[in-house]
Amino acid sequence: MNGISRPEDDAVRKKAFAFIVLFGVVSLLADMTYEGARSLVGQFMQVLGASAAAVGLAVGAGEFLGYAIRLFSGKLADRTRRYWTVAIAGYAVQLGAIPLLALVGRWELAVLLIFAERLGKGLRNPSRDALLSYAASRTGRGLGFGLHEAMDQIGAFLGPALLSLLFLLTGTRGAGSEATYRLGFALLGIPAVLAVLAVLAARFLFPRPSDLEASSHAPHLGRTTFSPAYGWYLASAALLAAGVADFPLVAFHLGRAGALPEPLIPALYAGAMAVDAGAALLVGVLYDRIGFAVLPVMWTLEVFTAPLLFLGGPAAVVAGMALWGISMGTQESVMRAVIADLVPHDRRATAYGLFHTVFGGAWFAGSALMGLLYDRAPAYLVVFSVTVQVLSVMALLIAWRVHRREHAS
Repeated sequence: MNGISRPEDDAVRKKAFAFIVLFGVVSLLADMTYEGARSLVGQFMQVLGASAAAVGLAVGAGEFLGYAIRLFSGKLADRTRRYWTVAIAGYAVQLGAIPLLALVGRWELAVLLIFAERLGKGLRNPSRDALLSYAASRTGRGLGFGLHEAMDQIGAFLGPALLSLLFLLTGTRGAGSEATYRLGFALLGIPAVLAVLAVLAARFLFPRPSDLEASSHAPHLGRTTFSPAYGWYLASAALLAAGVADFPLVAFHLGRAGALPEPLIPALYAGAMAVDAGAALLVGVLYDRIGFAVLPVMWTLEVFTAPLLFLGGPAAVVAGMALWGISMGTQESVMRAVIADLVPHDRRATAYGLFHTVFGGAWFAGSALMGLLYDRAPAYLVVFSVTVQVLSVMALLIAWRVHRREHAS
């Protein structure tokens, strides 16, 4: 009977695929909301009287808080087994904060809402990834997480694009009209409400996504601690995050160096987001077909990103942003799929929470350090980035070897 697909297996697989697509719709709508808001909030705070330092500190601190809470929320979800409750609460807090920006009159209140939005995202992400991992065991984890990331990135593109259209239609120029910003945040309440309704529909239609987990994809069910392979993988991911340059720093360099005309810089970012979506799907399928071996190749591509972006001319910058987009797509799809293959299902939310907390902390620290190094000379930034990325590949190879040994035993 080997190789023969049973009708009940096909039915479960179709149900799992439907769950992933529905959650993809949730993420598409959610990303429309908060990525749209992120494209306006800096300018809006400026209109309200905030300084550049206040904007930078608020955004950076919000990101840190959003990653730091993930370890707590992951443990909470695994301990209580209330994955849906934690996820829905996170979506409600995150998406509810954004339309309220239309009502604030002081930049300090806007900062509080920015913190609420980031904390809401941090609260729901580990539970969301755990729920997705169950269904993705039936479709192929790479494909499942890749499809979800692709739909996520469609929303990340649509939100800012539609708000740009709003500004064009209203004829807003320069610092912009405060009324137009408020209208933009209010309009983002529409996809926010739809996203919450979609996640409630998913909860109603799929009350127990863990039932979709394929038994052959539930590793080490008796294990009470994380495996050494997970530890090495976590170290590799942290090094990778520390060496990735944030796009604001890339944009700052491109503007100062004149490597590209300023109007093309946002278009370059949009192109990277399109590459992100395509790479998430492609790399996900490759992971399902050839397994862990695809990861060292993707990690190695990242080594070349900083030299191309910070030391090259226009053609090199375009190539570097393409690699940057591939890296983002890999991080948001296959990196999550691997965790599901390394960790038992009853500790998966904790594993995702720990992963995101370490990853975010390393990204924050690496970004801050690269900013300081760039002020000295772009070459210093490049040397740092390449060094930690090479170390990341080495740690990943160790994780692969340890995983193969654990799997063999």
